[in-house]
Order: sequence, then C-alpha cells, then structure tokens
Amino acid sequence: MRAILRKQFGGPDVLEIRDIPEPEPKAGHVVIEVKAFGVNHAEKHMREGNWAEIADVSGIECVGVVKSCPGGEFAVGSKVAALMGGLGRTINGSYAEVTRAPVTNVAAIESDLSWAELAAIPETYATAWTCLFRNLELAKGQTLVIRGATSSFGQAAVNMAVNAGAKVIATTRSRGRFAMLEALGAERCEVERQDLSKHIPEAKKIDAVLDLVGNSVILDSLNMLRRGGKACLAGWLGGLDPIPDFNPLLQMASGVYLTFFGSFVFGTPEFPLSDVPLQAIAADIAAGNYNAKPSRVFRFEDIQEAHRVMDANQANGKMVVVI
Repeated sequence: MRAILRKQFGGPDVLEIRDIPEPEPKAGHVVIEVKAFGVNHAEKHMREGNWAEIADVSGIECVGVVKSCPGGEFAVGSKVAALMGGLGRTINGSYAEVTRAPVTNVAAIESDLSWAELAAIPETYATAWTCLFRNLELAKGQTLVIRGATSSFGQAAVNMAVNAGAKVIATTRSRGRFAMLEALGAERCEVERQDLSKHIPEAKKIDAVLDLVGNSVILDSLNMLRRGGKACLAGWLGGLDPIPDFNPLLQMASGVYLTFFGSFVFGTPEFPLSDVPLQAIAADIAAGNYNAKPSRVFRFEDIQEAHRVMDANQANGKMVVVI
C-alpha cells in the first residue's frame, strides 16, 4: 500500500509517498481502507519532531471502510470514523491507504455525505462536542465566549453552540473574519487580546469560555466568568509556553471552574468514543444545521502542499485529503 512517511524531521518537503506493507488484522483492532483524512496541527508537530512518541506514519484521524475486524464489532464494508487511540504516535496513523486502529477508537458513521465532508468531522467535532456538552455542560440560553473561533475547532464549536441555543461571542485576531463567524451564528465578534475581560460588557456575567488560545489568556478567561461559570482549556493557538507564576490564591476568582480537555483521551474508559454522537452530528451536517464543509480538499499526492498551507496559517477551516 502507499503511505506518507518522513525522510527526516523538518518542513513539508520531508513528506514523501512510499510503499509499505498493509497492517495485518489484530484482535481488538479494526483494519480500515482509508478514504479521506483530516489535516491537523498535531501532524505538523509530528513532522517537525516535537513529540516524544511519533510513529513512522502520521495522521490522527480518518474515515473509510472496514476491511477486517477480528472481533466482529464492525461489519466488513461498513463506513467508520477513527481517531486518536495512538494513531500517528504509538502506532502507524491515517496518512496511508490502509490503517489499523483500536476498536475503542472507531465509530460507525453511515451517511450520504461525501468522503471529503465526512473527513472534516471526527477529531474536530468529537472534541468540540465533548468540550461544550461534557466539560462546560453548555445549556440553551447561556452566554459562551469562544476564543480562537476561526480555527477549524473553533468553527465547529460555534456551529454546535449556536445550534444548541447558546449566545456565542467569538474572538479572532482579524476583523476581516468577523463576517465569517457571524455567518456561522455568532451573535458578536471581538478582536482577540490578552485583556479581553476588561473590554467586553458581559464580563463577570459569562457562563462559559472555550479557550483555544491557551495558556497566554486562560487567566483572563477565568476573570470574565460569573460565579459558577466554567472555562475549558482545549487549544494552544497562542503557543505552548506555561502560565507564568500561576497562583490560584491571587489569580482566580472564588467560585469559578477551570477544566481541561485533550482529545488524546478518546477511547479510554473515562472518555469512550461511543459517548460522542458522531452519527447525529453527520445527520445535522447533512441537514444543513452546521456549516461544516472542508475549507480545502487535497489529493493524497499533494500532502506537501497541504502542510505548506497549514504552516502558513492559511487553512481558514478544516483541510482534508481524499485518497
């Protein structure tokens, strides 16, 4: 089979297509004929050698057709999505014509959506759904701030929160992206800044914050919450530097909650993938409830160009590769 491997660590040009053996069936796993996969910043870090655990084949998610499933959990020929479970890190990932994923990290996703449209769903929407409805327990009528909303993750969160009846305030670094976020249903947009809590009229009245900018602004996110409000840290668009000199006694208001979510826990007993309604999400997309089309669609042979676009921060949404 064809797979995308690294010649060495570095820029997009280190990625090349090679022939390698197909993964063999294995108990507790599903062998999947990959039809399409999403392109994620995680794979940029893999390409650059920034992670301790990196498999020969990158890729943390895909959609495709079951080729074999020794345990019988999924019928051969059925459509599925796979994400995380060590893909691209401890086991070869989805940048290949065939991959093998733990059965705990595979979900049925029968739909008439195209493979490209389906590929925009798994990691992004599963993570957004979990952050909003498990960690933040978002409810109809609540006010939610999404920081870093123009990312593919942020756009998915805007889609889902608006559809759930929440009032969404979305942030972005560029005023030129306000119209796009408003078209997704955001009630208002703000230019992202480190002291945002001092500049929005809803400060101290916010029910929830989904913080995708990260450590550089999370204390400010906590500062805009009402008593009992929750902030979920789930992205690092502002960099990975730690929170400097964090002292909860001096820097956290009483009665607010800080929670964290990392999608690498999908498939664990605490966060089973079956908890995420991927089938219902696909149905909502097909019905037009979410504007979830991929921003760019690439061929397998154009993986280097996809990574160049990602490196230049020009994705403007979810990019996918179709085989």
